[in-house]
Amino acid sequence: MTRNRPDVVEALPAVEVDAPGAPPGCRRRLVETARLHWSTGDGGDPADLAQRFLAAHGIARDDLSRPGRHEPDAGVCGAALYLSAAAGAYAIGVSPGAPSPAPALPDLVVVVYHHADRPVPPPRPALAPWRLGGWRDSWTPAAHATAVGAVRDAIARGDVYQVNVVGHAAAPYSGDPLPALARLAALPGARYGGTLHGPGWALGCASPETLIAVERGRLVTRPIKGTRPATPAGRRDLLASAKERAEHVMIVDLERNDLARVARTGSVRVDELFAVRRWCDLWQAESTVSAAPADGLGLADLLRAVCPGGSVTGAPKHAALARIAALEPVGRGASMGALGWVGPDRLDLGLTIRTAAADGDLLHLWAGGGITWDSDPAAEVAEAAAKAAPIRALLAG
Repeated sequence: MTRNRPDVVEALPAVEVDAPGAPPGCRRRLVETARLHWSTGDGGDPADLAQRFLAAHGIARDDLSRPGRHEPDAGVCGAALYLSAAAGAYAIGVSPGAPSPAPALPDLVVVVYHHADRPVPPPRPALAPWRLGGWRDSWTPAAHATAVGAVRDAIARGDVYQVNVVGHAAAPYSGDPLPALARLAALPGARYGGTLHGPGWALGCASPETLIAVERGRLVTRPIKGTRPATPAGRRDLLASAKERAEHVMIVDLERNDLARVARTGSVRVDELFAVRRWCDLWQAESTVSAAPADGLGLADLLRAVCPGGSVTGAPKHAALARIAALEPVGRGASMGALGWVGPDRLDLGLTIRTAAADGDLLHLWAGGGITWDSDPAAEVAEAAAKAAPIRALLAG
């Protein structure tokens, strides 16, 4: 575990902040003043570590039912928070699965920002040209299809109702990866578009999916499940698909149960169900589930309730995580975790789908989908490839 605690704001350089959820009016005048890195091998509870570290730096989120205030002229503004899927599993006592293919990337990152007195200068352009080599998948299409079949067998035995399986690919690169990751973060529809980086690693996110947010005093999650090509025929097919709707409703029920564990009794509701929206070249189905937070609900308990996200694990969640750990050949790394902003007045975390990460030698990308009894292995392999294709093309630049 590493920490960085300078004594004064000027101890660290100002950088333009593009973490998802950062107040737009503050982004050009933020300076990093404290940083926490944690990995699963460090021990302890990452959710509790995050809450205590934030509180130690002026961002107390020990009762999310109480409204906070953002003071533009005050010192502390908020913090970028990243929590990997492995850390989310670890926090609830479940195996985090296979090792990450990008071990330089921490499993928890908290970066605290204060307001600077003057605007931050724009970033310097990269000096070396960007080159991205060929992608190499961690499993073949046949191995992916076999994993889909294994999930169907587990469903037939009654072990699970649904499991999300995720594949990984890596490509060598040369040059600075941050501009490529920033291009990814700028994709249309990337509600949680942003980047985060540290020594020897960087990640870029173009996620459209809300894992958890606090909006107008309510906890809100917006699970996405169900994908088709962004054509008129694709939209009609998605709306008419009994398989996609059943899969989607299972996850909505799971999210309702997750929120009920930390919500005021009787306050959980489904505000919108199976709304079809476009992301780049895909139609996707999204629902909105919300609840009033229980009195005294802190950030740590909320993270343990919703991480890892139900739409990228399955149902029941613990049983699905066990299948994921047994089937996926490499860890989920930067994908299927949480990334966003925690401030005195806001909490807004996206699910890190459509996410890539760079270490010292390789660029990493993950994609997958939810498997039910009605899933066709070949179609699931094709769906994962369709999700990854626009990101691969954009990263190549």
